Amino acid sequence: MASNEDVERVWDLMEKISICMIATWDGDELRSRPMGAYVHRDERMIYFLTDVRRQKDDEIARYPKLALSFADTGGQKYVSISGHAEVSNDRAKIKELWSTPAKAWWDSPDDPNIRVLKVRPVEAEYWDSPGTIVSNIKMAVAAATGGKPDLGTNRKVAV
Repeated sequence: MASNEDVERVWDLMEKISICMIATWDGDELRSRPMGAYVHRDERMIYFLTDVRRQKDDEIARYPKLALSFADTGGQKYVSISGHAEVSNDRAKIKELWSTPAKAWWDSPDDPNIRVLKVRPVEAEYWDSPGTIVSNIKMAVAAATGGKPDLGTNRKVAV
């Protein structure tokens, strides 16, 4: 059973990393693409701004289960989320989430093609290691001594 500390660590890591790969199912294949996450810990929700003209919205409408993968390769910290998603045209939420990165895709929050993708996490797994240099040293020591390296924390968490 995961502790509240583990659950909070998942949210900490997602907030820090913020860019993730989102994987959806189209009925035949899995598809992944990078997206900027708006992590709202207080709501226990992850939001994205998306474009209604892209196929992920149709995929989510048909198959609302998805996976999110957050990765900080330099820090050797990773989070995998399984969750349920829905796409909405909540104009107030779009304006609330509007930020500089969104300006790369749309001219204003009033663009009629913008939608909110809301993900409710169900389960998470995280890997939290001391970083690349320390991990490499621990692996070298383990290889030399025949032991197993302690590369940090790995937990499965119901969020």
